Amino acid sequence: MTPVSRVLVVSDDAKWQADVLAGLGAAAVRLENPYGLTFVGVARSQEALDQIARDGDVQVVLVDKQLQEKGVSQAAAQLANHISAFRPEISLYVLLFDDDERALVEDLASHAVDGYFYRDELDFHGWFRILSAELAEKSATPFYDKLKQYVRMAKDSWHTPGHSGGDSLKGSPWVGDFHDFVGESMLRADLSVSVPMLDSLLHPTGVIEEAQMLAAKAFGAKRTYFATNGTSTSNKVIFQTLLAPGDKLLLDRNCHKSVHHGVILSGALPVYLDSSINKQFGIFGPVPKETIFAAIDANPDARVLILTSCTYDGLRYDLKPIIEAAHEQGIKVIVDEAWYGFARFHPAFRPTALESGSDYVTQSTHKVLSAFSQASMIHVNDPGFDAHLFRENFNMHASTSPQYNLIASLDVARKQAVMEGYRLLDRTLKLAQELRDKINSTGAFRVLELSDLLPEEVREDGILLDSTKLTVDITQSGFTADELQQALFERYNIQVEKSTFSTITLLLTLGTTRSKVSRLYDAMLRLAKEKRPPRPLGRMPEIPRFSSLASLPRDAFYEAGERLPLLDDDGRPNAALVGRVCCDQIVPYPPGIPVLVPGQVIDDTILAYLARLQKTQKSIEMHGLAEDGGEFLLRVLKEGELAQLPGRALFK
Repeated sequence: MTPVSRVLVVSDDAKWQADVLAGLGAAAVRLENPYGLTFVGVARSQEALDQIARDGDVQVVLVDKQLQEKGVSQAAAQLANHISAFRPEISLYVLLFDDDERALVEDLASHAVDGYFYRDELDFHGWFRILSAELAEKSATPFYDKLKQYVRMAKDSWHTPGHSGGDSLKGSPWVGDFHDFVGESMLRADLSVSVPMLDSLLHPTGVIEEAQMLAAKAFGAKRTYFATNGTSTSNKVIFQTLLAPGDKLLLDRNCHKSVHHGVILSGALPVYLDSSINKQFGIFGPVPKETIFAAIDANPDARVLILTSCTYDGLRYDLKPIIEAAHEQGIKVIVDEAWYGFARFHPAFRPTALESGSDYVTQSTHKVLSAFSQASMIHVNDPGFDAHLFRENFNMHASTSPQYNLIASLDVARKQAVMEGYRLLDRTLKLAQELRDKINSTGAFRVLELSDLLPEEVREDGILLDSTKLTVDITQSGFTADELQQALFERYNIQVEKSTFSTITLLLTLGTTRSKVSRLYDAMLRLAKEKRPPRPLGRMPEIPRFSSLASLPRDAFYEAGERLPLLDDDGRPNAALVGRVCCDQIVPYPPGIPVLVPGQVIDDTILAYLARLQKTQKSIEMHGLAEDGGEFLLRVLKEGELAQLPGRALFK
């Protein structure tokens, strides 16, 4: 299938534009045209902007430097900047009379312009070849192409992995079905670092490095690194690069558990920032701006601030003023964009964290773009970046036998985002609105809007909502969240993303189709027609605020400690735990926020919360508690261990 690549020619010189369109169109017929270049013209800047907003297949814009518009100075340069701000993935060329005009354009819009043609040199074949080469570079997948080439070479394998390109599985009466299920190409592409032409993820100098450079350009980073063990490991790599034992960092308590694991591994001293909470729906929002600014002012010695944007429920920080405040104090900013990796490719989702000034961004490319599970990216814009130190930490966590199919999927996901991300995301936004309207029409289910989701304390913080994440209020349906998920799964073959006691979350992606929307709506309408009476839904106990640290998390985690029961012999919260120092990270899931971290002092409110969860919230998983014969145990420091910890002086 040949793609369509629209080239938009913007000029108010009708005759010249007609000649250009005719000449380039003729070149497209005569010359090889693998990218499907077609050419259209408009006469005004606003027409051009309307066209690129409407048409996701516009890949290149040619702007006549002679463009004149009433009341607009340097219309061509201004249009170039508008296009770059709206869809930065579009290639932009300016048509000039002479080099003096080029100098002026570069002064006004050098970041937006990819190249120049001279207006009176109507070399249409030459222009066409240059535009084709531009698209070839943008759409290149250097690693994926080399992987396909190697597989087609059909080399005999005398190296790892042991399945030897699937030959150990093929024809087996016991496991041959796995070969058929996975597919021969996937197995042949499962290779080892013994193949030099496929480069090394741990020391890339070839096709992996090329693919990472293309990704950096696409996402607006100075450097990009591919990770094959998820954003969880990506966060830990950055922590170990930026933080030495005892270094202070500010972090959202609602960060992913990998961030809290990174605190342990790095030996850092965390300052936990309590998230805002929507008590009605059990949803945790961003940290209030006031809290963040106060923490920055109170901790000028902090090395790092890390935030999650957007949150699992789609809430987006107003990042720019926060990042600016942190940078004024010399604090590096990391943004976990695990759920927001597509944002660069549609103006409805921008600015991204990188565009807002973040030094480091991690993205789960597999969550919301077309990469395979575990495939993630680390983007770097830190002006003080230490590439050698980062590489040492990256290699400490990365496998020496990375899965090459994951690397290929990152290469392909970047290509798709650049070449058709705008069009697909535009479709996804329309489908999200359509699904909102359909769900709301059932009468039993309602999609929550930003005003419903925002906790009171962040209503003035400029928070925005990623509308591809739909949080559905189920309180009037008569179903519990568990019952509704079970009905959707077993009766209608539908799996949702997550739930709270009163909501379910639906995630729309590039792969969402109108057929899927129709099937989901049909299922929810049928369930609504059962007309179950609304039921009082139990509310999850409110998570206690952070107490205090008695030691560095790493120090407490690596002590042996002792295990004490959560409940006493009478089934009440064990009073012997009050005042003790926890050794593990205790995370009720959902919501997934640590109630206790290593080094934290246990108080009576925390103890009561955990005890109540164990008794009343049977669907909640309690990560971090030890279990012995059905009894939950907490690992805490022994009385003498705390005084002997090496970092204890920081807390006296």
